[in-house]
Amino acid sequence: MKEEDLKIARALKGGLSKVIDIVDLRVFGSRVKGQADEYSDMDVFIEIKTMGKKTEGLINNIVWEVELEESIYISPLIFTRHEIEKSPLKESPIVKNIEEERIRI
Repeated sequence: MKEEDLKIARALKGGLSKVIDIVDLRVFGSRVKGQADEYSDMDVFIEIKTMGKKTEGLINNIVWEVELEESIYISPLIFTRHEIEKSPLKESPIVKNIEEERIRI
C-alpha cells in the first residue's frame, strides 16, 4: 500500500475514533494489492460495537469529510462483531476476502 493511502486511512481512523468506538479498521482491495489507479476508490472495512442510524450517520459524515479533504472516494463496509461472527455474513466471500488481503490500520 502506498504511503499516501496509509496516511488517508489513518486520518479516517483518527476522525472516526473521535466520535465512535472503533473495534477495527482495515483497508482492502486494489489499493492494498497495488492495482489502484488515480480513480480507484479506497475500500475500508470498519468494525464497530453497535450499529444504529446515529452511528451510521456519524461514520458517513467523517468519511465524506476525509473524501473531500483528500480528493478520494472511500467505500466503507461497516459491520458489528455480532454480524461477523453470528450471522450468515461470516460465510460471505467479501468477509473472507477482507481477512486475506487487508491491512489493519
